[in-house]
Amino acid sequence: MQSNSRHPATLEEAALLAQCETRRQRRSGPGGQHRNKVETAVVITHVPTGIQGEATERRSQEQNRKVAILRLRINLAVKHRTIVSAEDYQPSELWQQRCRSQRISVNPQHEDFPAILAEALDLLAVNGWEPKEAALQLGCSPSQLIKLVQLEPHAFAELNRQRFERGLRSLR
Repeated sequence: MQSNSRHPATLEEAALLAQCETRRQRRSGPGGQHRNKVETAVVITHVPTGIQGEATERRSQEQNRKVAILRLRINLAVKHRTIVSAEDYQPSELWQQRCRSQRISVNPQHEDFPAILAEALDLLAVNGWEPKEAALQLGCSPSQLIKLVQLEPHAFAELNRQRFERGLRSLR
C-alpha cells in the first residue's frame, strides 16, 4: 500500500510516464513479413511498484504504446492500493461525474476506467472488501459497484481472493 493521496492509475499520462521505464522489443506472432523487422512491442514498467503494461498485437509502435498505457493503468488499479481514510473520504470529481442516481457509467475501454476502478477497489479495501459499506461511501448501489468490478476480470478475481482470505463468501 502507498499512502500518497493519488493513485498512480489516476495520474495524467505525462506524470505517469515520468515514473515509468518504456522498452520496445521485437516479438513474434501474427503480422506477416513485417512483424519482426521493427521493435513494435511496447512494455511499460511503473518503477515504484514494478507493475507492467504490455502490448504486442499491433504492427504500429504508437498503437501498442497507447494500449500498453491503458493496460498499465488497469494493472495498477487492480494490483496497487493507496490508503484512503474511510472517515474523511469524499468521492473524486471524476467519480461524481460517472456516478449519477447511484448508477456508474463507464466503458472498460475508456481512459477513465482505470481511475474509476482504482477508486472503487481502494474503498473496498478500506471497508474490508464489503461492497455495501464501500457503495454507501461512493454514492452508488452495491450491485452497481460489483458490476463495475466485474468489468475487469482480474479485479473481480482480486475482490473474491481478498474476501476469501477474510472468510467472506465469494461474489458472483
